[in-house]
Amino acid sequence: MELYTRYIYEKTWSKTTKEQALRIIQEEMPQTDAEATLKYILEQLQKGKAITLGECRFRIVSSEGSLA
Repeated sequence: MELYTRYIYEKTWSKTTKEQALRIIQEEMPQTDAEATLKYILEQLQKGKAITLGECRFRIVSSEGSLA
C-alpha cells in the first residue's frame, strides 16, 4: 500500500511518506492530533475511500498499481 496526496489545485498525485502526511495534516488542521488523524485516514482509505482534509486529498494505490 502506497499513500498518495494531491492538493485540490494540482492535477497529479504525489507519492507521500508517513512523515510528509503528518506534516500535511499538521498544516491543514493544526488543532488536531496528527497521528490519530493519519490513522483514521489510513483506515478509511483501506475501505476504498478518498479523503479530503482541507485542500489536500489522500488516496492509496492498490496492489495492481492503480489508484484506489
